[in-house]
Amino acid sequence: MPYRECCGPLHQGAAAAPTAERLMRSRYSAFSVGDVAYLLRSWHPTTRPPRIEPDEGLRWVRLEILETTGGGPFHTEGTVRFRAHYLSRGTEGHLDEHSRFVRHEGTWSYLGAL
Repeated sequence: MPYRECCGPLHQGAAAAPTAERLMRSRYSAFSVGDVAYLLRSWHPTTRPPRIEPDEGLRWVRLEILETTGGGPFHTEGTVRFRAHYLSRGTEGHLDEHSRFVRHEGTWSYLGAL
């Protein structure tokens, strides 16, 4: 799905992620395009850092969703286990995380890693 249909509306605030997985995908895309404001907005206020410093030498290239629990339209919490692939100064690598998401004021937010 093209960025303008998938994550663009979420990043611009024109839509909200309907599931925890969609929020995870939109956060990955925000890392890819350097949308720090969206990353901070979609982070739960109790765990949100004061700022994020993106690594300019890192390029995110692919996201794999490995497992989800809960996180649907009628849930209040959910988890997403994922593997995010990147290139760092020409070297391939990946980040594995099992993330927790909760609804905050009616919308999904990233709480942190399990």
